[in-house]
Amino acid sequence: MFDAQDFPTDRYILQGLAEKRGLTARQVSSPMDTALGLDQLGAALDDDVALVVLSLVHYRSGALLDMAAVNELVRAHGALVLWDLSHAVGSVPVDLSGTGSDLAVGCTYKYLNGGPGAPAFLYVRRELQSTLRQPVWGWYGQRDQFHFGDAYEPVDGVERFLAGTPPVLSMAAVEPALDVIEQAGVRRVRAKALALGDFAVRLADTWLTEHGVRLASPRGPEQRGSHISLTHPEAWRVCRALAAEAAVVCDYRVPDRLRIGMPPLYTRFTEVWDAMDRLRDVLADRRYERYPRTPARVT
Repeated sequence: MFDAQDFPTDRYILQGLAEKRGLTARQVSSPMDTALGLDQLGAALDDDVALVVLSLVHYRSGALLDMAAVNELVRAHGALVLWDLSHAVGSVPVDLSGTGSDLAVGCTYKYLNGGPGAPAFLYVRRELQSTLRQPVWGWYGQRDQFHFGDAYEPVDGVERFLAGTPPVLSMAAVEPALDVIEQAGVRRVRAKALALGDFAVRLADTWLTEHGVRLASPRGPEQRGSHISLTHPEAWRVCRALAAEAAVVCDYRVPDRLRIGMPPLYTRFTEVWDAMDRLRDVLADRRYERYPRTPARVT
């Protein structure tokens, strides 16, 4: 089971695996601007569900789920939870062991500051490591790696989920980024993220409402990750005008969302003020109307 509003890659992988193995990829759809409710999730669960895949922080709205509560609910129905931490790790505290999590994946190029090409990571609860296998079998997960035997026999621990040779240069680039986060402390990073997000929302309410902008994220700071989304009918053109003429780089997300990321390690409150002020100017003088309505390829 997956959230129909979740990041496409998560959905596509599950749909592909289900089709290959003759299974059913069932979906539940969260509200676009808020988190998937526990009641809604519980109503969709039954004894046929084996795995639930959810993002801790939603890629579009920034909505933050209650990891412990979701784990408890899904486990009561006999299923496992696979968490996507890509928009959470490095910006919100994550306690996989303490919340009884089963599985997790994520990337290091966002709030872990690994940069383009940074490696991904996974987590498998210790009790599950010897019973699960990943579908891609590679020599790095083989029990006797340099024997080069004919049959694949994975090692017992989490190393069995490795496949090919790790990207050594990319891993080396991640290490100093992780050091900075460790020095700052995730709790302090989270505290600043809450303050930055609240500041941005208050500026949007004060400055942008008259220009047709509304918040498209949960309003409570504790209910969000480290980004917010704003909705405007011309969000794509506004996004292009901001980047080209105001030196403010945001993301466009369908159907009409402007996603504003505020990495707390290196984002200042003055930069949030300046960005929102420039956004107000772009909306007020309607300079976005110089840009085409149809989005090109968006990242």
